[in-house]
Amino acid sequence: MSDLENITVRRTDKAVLRIDYRPTRTTDPIWFLLRSDAHHDNAHTEIDMERRHLEEAKRRGALILDNGDLHCAMQGRWDRRADRSALRPEYQFGNYLDRLVDEAVEFYAPYAPNWCMMGLGNHETAILKHHETNLTERTVERLKLKGAVNLHCTGYAGWVRLMICPKGDRRSVSLWMYRHHGYGGGGPVTRGTIQTSRMAVYLPDADVVWTGHTHDQWILPIERYRVTSADVPYLDRQTHIRTPGYKDEFSPQDGWHTERGGPPKPRGALWMRVWMNRKHKVEYEFTEAR
Repeated sequence: MSDLENITVRRTDKAVLRIDYRPTRTTDPIWFLLRSDAHHDNAHTEIDMERRHLEEAKRRGALILDNGDLHCAMQGRWDRRADRSALRPEYQFGNYLDRLVDEAVEFYAPYAPNWCMMGLGNHETAILKHHETNLTERTVERLKLKGAVNLHCTGYAGWVRLMICPKGDRRSVSLWMYRHHGYGGGGPVTRGTIQTSRMAVYLPDADVVWTGHTHDQWILPIERYRVTSADVPYLDRQTHIRTPGYKDEFSPQDGWHTERGGPPKPRGALWMRVWMNRKHKVEYEFTEAR
């Protein structure tokens, strides 16, 4: 279980979010709930599952990182995709964009101390483009008033650096994670895994590469053969992950997803546990949040 009092979060660059963790014991782990594509205001979103994962994050002392599209924001009168049946009753008011923020803040406020990052997805950037308001920034501002002292609004993509420096120990380890909300359609067969080969080339410094957007879920490790500055070859691993989201577009058997032949998609998120081992090397592992 992570101790939130031993964690500080700050921006060291527009594209870098740094998390410093000072565990009491060297091998104490830090937990993260990695989520994206919640589409929280959509009628087909599995709110009970989302709440269950947030409650578990609270029990574990996990930091919550969201990689965009927390807001669905598709049901305004201006949107040609709007469908009133996809709108929950609490959003059926004239001040639709305001209600998106109001309801999200009310729902997420009990977990405010655990929130660490809210990124933008394509749904939020569409609202920013056409209506000149950033729903994610508005949500972050309001949650900070509810106790989200570590919460930052990040962009569509960027870096998360985790520094683990145990108390009373001068040694530290880093884990570098590159996160991008995602792009493309995922692919009916590959589910977007082809992108891992492209991203691995231009992201050589990343230990973890995290994407979302297509509502797929996978964990795909890529083993690498490297060499130190002292001419010592060694193996390491870059792990690519994709988080699925909480919206079930398939079960209604109606609407755009069904008409285009869209398949059922997984729902949920991923847990990430990171720790320093006894050899003072960083270790990490992923498990499904279902």
